[in-house]
Amino acid sequence: MPRKRMGPATLEVLQAIAGGRQYGFDVMDATDLPGGTVYPALAALERDALVDSDWEDPEVARAEKRPPRRYYAITARGRAELGQEVERLRRLAGLLDESELDQAGPSSTPEISPREV
Repeated sequence: MPRKRMGPATLEVLQAIAGGRQYGFDVMDATDLPGGTVYPALAALERDALVDSDWEDPEVARAEKRPPRRYYAITARGRAELGQEVERLRRLAGLLDESELDQAGPSSTPEISPREV
């Protein structure tokens, strides 16, 4: 059974991890998404084998006086799925290029009066 399409937030999380091994707060900083969005996305990506995770050496965390961090890295399967999703979005964006919008003309775009805003 093919994997269902990724939602925009999950895709953004995977894209952030594709840049290199990161922990959750790195992903939150890179995407401007809240933890309540990032961590469920990371769990789903790991469940689907699109990312792997491992915990840093506890000694490093102890030396820096903080809890250990869980780092995430994209898998080969994750990189392939990311490429497919990006290509799908490019094709979708190409469906509404400017020439098609020009052909539609102004009559197809409803006007909104200031009172409706």
